[in-house]
Amino acid sequence: MGASYPHMFLILLLLHGANAASKPPAGPKWQTLSGGPPQVIGRGGFSGLFPDSSQFAYQFALTASLPDVVLLCDLQLSSDRIGFCKTGLTLDNSTTVSEIFPKMERTYKLHGEDVHGWFSLDFTADQLAQNITLIQNIFSRPSTFDGSQRMYTLDEVVELHPPQIWLNVQYNSFFLEHKLSSEDYILELPKDTLSYISSPEVEFLKSLGGKLKKAKTKLIFRLLNENIEEPSTKKTYGELLKDLKAIKEFAAGILVPKTYIWPVEKDQYLAPSSTSLVKDAHALGLEVYASGFANDIVLSYNYSYDPTAEYLQFIDNPDFSVDGVLTDFPVTASGAVACMAHSKGNPLPPPGKSRPLIITHNGASGMFAGSTDLAYQEAIKDAADIIDCTVQMSKDGTAFCMHSADISSSTTAATAFASKASTVHEIQNKSGIFSFDLSWSEIATLKPALISPFAQAGLQRNPLAKNAGKLMTLPQFLDLAKASNITGILIEIEHASYLAKRGIGMVEAVSSALTKAGYDKETKQQVFIQSDDSSVLAAFKKFTTFRRVLNIEAKISGASKPSVEDIKRFADTVRIHRNSVAQITGYFMTHFTDTVGSLQAANLTVFVGVLKNEFMNLGFDFFADPTIEVATYAFSVVADGIVTDYPATASSYFRSPCSDMKLNLSFSILPAQPGALVNLAAPGMLAPAGAPSPLLQPTDVVDPPLPPVKAVIAADAPAPGAADNTSSAFSSNAGNGLIVGRHRGPLVPDLSALILSWWLPLYSHMFSFLLSVLPSYILKCAVT
Repeated sequence: MGASYPHMFLILLLLHGANAASKPPAGPKWQTLSGGPPQVIGRGGFSGLFPDSSQFAYQFALTASLPDVVLLCDLQLSSDRIGFCKTGLTLDNSTTVSEIFPKMERTYKLHGEDVHGWFSLDFTADQLAQNITLIQNIFSRPSTFDGSQRMYTLDEVVELHPPQIWLNVQYNSFFLEHKLSSEDYILELPKDTLSYISSPEVEFLKSLGGKLKKAKTKLIFRLLNENIEEPSTKKTYGELLKDLKAIKEFAAGILVPKTYIWPVEKDQYLAPSSTSLVKDAHALGLEVYASGFANDIVLSYNYSYDPTAEYLQFIDNPDFSVDGVLTDFPVTASGAVACMAHSKGNPLPPPGKSRPLIITHNGASGMFAGSTDLAYQEAIKDAADIIDCTVQMSKDGTAFCMHSADISSSTTAATAFASKASTVHEIQNKSGIFSFDLSWSEIATLKPALISPFAQAGLQRNPLAKNAGKLMTLPQFLDLAKASNITGILIEIEHASYLAKRGIGMVEAVSSALTKAGYDKETKQQVFIQSDDSSVLAAFKKFTTFRRVLNIEAKISGASKPSVEDIKRFADTVRIHRNSVAQITGYFMTHFTDTVGSLQAANLTVFVGVLKNEFMNLGFDFFADPTIEVATYAFSVVADGIVTDYPATASSYFRSPCSDMKLNLSFSILPAQPGALVNLAAPGMLAPAGAPSPLLQPTDVVDPPLPPVKAVIAADAPAPGAADNTSSAFSSNAGNGLIVGRHRGPLVPDLSALILSWWLPLYSHMFSFLLSVLPSYILKCAVT
C-alpha cells in the first residue's frame, strides 16, 4: 500500500522534519505514576484528519507526533482469523462495504441487543483488504481522503515500526460467540509486539493475563459509561470503579472517559473540582489513561475552544497528571505535553523579532462580551500587547467602544429600543438599531451581549457571561489602558464621513479624547489609529507618534505597486483579513498569496486577523488546532501582528519553548504548510480551484476627503456627567438648542458658558422687542 503513495513520507518530513532533532532539556517532574511525561495515544492514528485506522492516519501520527507516540488499533477479526484495525463493531459507517457488498447486511446480538450492519467476521481477509476502502465517518472532518485507503491489518501497523502499539479488544465476547478467539490471535503474535492491551471485559483480561506473565505488555481495564453493565461480572462499570484494589489484581491500569476524572456539569462547565480517581489509583500503583479527546467536538466552556487547554487540565494541574491521553489528534496532544505543559510561568518574549504583536479584537471577546470592561481586563490578564477600541458615537456625541454602529446584536437594544430600528444603507443593507440614534444616557442603560459567531453550529461562547460587563466610553478605555502595562492601544474609526453629514465629528471626538488622556505626548504606549478610510488616517498625520493602519476587509491576493505607493502616503501599517493570506480550495490551503510579502517589501507593517479558536473557523491544514494557526501566521506568514478574539491562546504559545524556532527540539509545534495535505487527496476529490483573488488597486484604498461636520440643532442634552466621562463631538451647550459646530477643545465650553451668560439675556430681550414691533412695521410698509 505504501508504494501507491511514494510522496507520503516526503510530505510528512516537510511538515514535521524538526521532530527528529535533539531532546529538550529536562523539565519539572511529572505527576504521573512513573514520573515521566504522559503517553500520547493516537486512536486509529491521526483519525481526526484521515479515515480512522488508515495507512495515512497511522503514518501521519507516527511522523508528526512525539517520538514515543502510541498507535492504537481497535481489533476486528475476519472470518479467517486475520486481525484488522477499525473502530466500532460494524463496518458500514466508516467503509464502502455497503456499496461493494450490498447483500451482506446482517443482524447479530450484542449483549442481548440487536445490531444491524456489516461485520468483519462475515468477510475473508482478502475481501476486506482488496475490495473495501475507508471513509471519514464524522462530518466535520475532511472527506477528501475517502476511498483512497483500504482497511489496514495489525501486521501492517507493526511493519511501520512504531515505538509502541496499543491493541484495544472491545468485542472479545462477540467474536468468541462466533468462534473467533481474540485471545488465541494475540497469543500467536510475536512476543512483545504489543505494549498495551485494553478491554472492557474483565474475564478476558484475567484469562489473558495468566498467559502473558513473562511479557512486557501492560493490561489495561477499559471502563465504559458508569451505567453500562460489564458482561462477565454483571456489575456496572460505575460499581467496578469503586473497587480499584480488585482491578489492580488483573490490570496495570485503567482507561476511563475523561469525565470520570473531571466531570462536566449539565451547563457544559467543568465541575468545581476533579474526582480523586487519579490519586486513588496511583496510590495503589494503577496507571490512569483518559479517553475522549478530540479537537473538533464541543468542549467545556472553560477551555474557550482551545483543545490544548483541555489537555493541560489533565496533565498539568497542581494535583495530578494522568498517565496518558487517548486522542483523535495526537499532534495537538504532543504539543501539550512537549511544549505547553509547565510553561505557564515562563516570561513572554517581547514582540518584534521573536514574535508578532498580540492584538485584541474587541478585547478578549471570545470570553466576554466584546468592548466591555471585562473583555479588556481579561485581555490584559491574558498578556495581549495591544487592546483595541472600535469607536462608535451616540446621538449626543459620546464616543464609546463597540464593534459595530448597529448595537442590536451586541447589546440588549433589540428589546429595549425596538422602535428605534432603521435601515442605513451607508452602513449596512439590513435593519439595525444604531448608536447614533440613541443618546448616551439611553445606551448606558443597556446590557452587553456576548456574540457567538458559530452559535448555529452549537458552539456557544461562555453562556454564563452572556450579559456580563459594562460598556465603556472612549475616555474610560483610555484610562484603563494607561493604568496597565500593555504595549499600546488601537483605535478604530468607522463611518466618519457618514456621521459628519449627521453633525457628529468622530475624528474630532477621538482626537480630543486622546489629547485629553495625554496620548499625544505618550512615550511608553504606542497608539495605532485604524480605519478603512484613507481620509480619516490622513487626518491623524498631525499626531506624529501615532501609527496609522489601513483596514482592508476585501479578499486580495497581493497589492499592486501603485496601490502600495498610495497607502504609504497616509498609512504605515495594513490590516488584512485571514482569507487574503492563502489560496483555499475545499478548506485546504494550496499556497500562500503574495499579499503579506508585497506589503512588507514596501516597508509596511502587516496585521492579520481575525483569529478565532472555534474549530469550524479553521482550515483542515491547522488540524482544528488554533495554536497551529497562530504558529503559521507568526512564522510562515511572518505577520507583524495577529488580531484575535482569544489572546490567551496566542500568549500561551509564545511562552512555550516551541515558539522559539531557533531551538532544536525533539518536538515542536510547526506552522501549517500549504499544499502538503492537498497533494494527498485522491484524484477528483477536491473541488476545482477558484480564480485567484484580485490585486489591491489604488481605487480600493483612496477615499474622498472627509466632509465638514454638518451643523445641527441637537435635541438631546448629554448624559449627566458626560463632561467628565465621555468624549463629545458637540459643544457642551448642545442641549441649549443652539446651532453649534465641531467640538473645539477643552477650553471652548468654559469660554462659551461665560459669553452666553452675558449674551443670552440680551438676546432674549431683543427677540421680545422684535416680536412687539415687527407686526406694526410690516403693516406700515404695506400701507406705504
